Amino acid sequence: MQENRTIRLFRHGPTAEFRLVVLVILSLSLLVVDARWRVLDPARQAISVVLYPFQRLVLAPRDLVENFNNWMDAATVARAEKEALQKQRIELAQIATHAAQLSAENEQLRRLLKVADTVSQPSVAVEVMYEPPNAFVHHLIFNKGTSDGIRAGMPVIDEGGVVGQIVRVTPFTSEAALLTDDTVSIPVQVLRNGLRLIAFGGNVSGRVEVRYLTANADIHAGDTLVTSGIGGLFPAGLSVAKIEKVERDSATGFARALATPLSHPERYRHFLVLRVDVSRMPSPTSDPEAQAHGSQPAQ
Repeated sequence: MQENRTIRLFRHGPTAEFRLVVLVILSLSLLVVDARWRVLDPARQAISVVLYPFQRLVLAPRDLVENFNNWMDAATVARAEKEALQKQRIELAQIATHAAQLSAENEQLRRLLKVADTVSQPSVAVEVMYEPPNAFVHHLIFNKGTSDGIRAGMPVIDEGGVVGQIVRVTPFTSEAALLTDDTVSIPVQVLRNGLRLIAFGGNVSGRVEVRYLTANADIHAGDTLVTSGIGGLFPAGLSVAKIEKVERDSATGFARALATPLSHPERYRHFLVLRVDVSRMPSPTSDPEAQAHGSQPAQ
């Protein structure tokens, strides 16, 4: 006959509370031992070596993200520094150009002051505001007008000589026709022999023309033309142009000479307006050509 046996469905052992108490006591004991003695250092190092690969594996995504962010930040910083250097280089180039321009303007103003000292007439220094965009009209607009004593008909000069003539004025601006404009004619004479002539502008770009010469007129390439003073508007002795070539026509018995102006209105921004007496000129009209030729009756 078989013995009746009790079937065990659950294994009996220490309770969970007992295990917790044992583990707490063990942990406290290890803490005290580790704090007072270094007997657990080998065990700690061994555990650290075993866990290190798992730590690196767990931290790998974080390190990858950090490295990528650092690379992006470094690229952004490098790009920003490059742009800043380029901007600084451009600004320094602009500053250098501006300084060179100011130096050139100062030199020109000094030369204008020397010219003003050599001219007996009072003068007004003017600055170019803009040049009218017209290929057929050679004019300049200055920043001073009747409020500074400028009147239509007054000559404009630079250190090279005659630049042109004022043809229109407002209270605060003035407009000048350049020497090469077809509305300007100036009584001149050859510096070498005193031959009196009239210089016109307009027919040849960038040149002035001396017309109505006899074929045997004593004028040659290289001669310098200066104002003769006839008419009273342009003081005598101002440089005007240098003869470039003389064209003689034996068939008609006349000749003409082409001359290059000695002034340089295309290079400078500052000029002198000579405040000569223009009361003998005809009353100003809206026609710039009539104003520019105001000195012709006295020629």
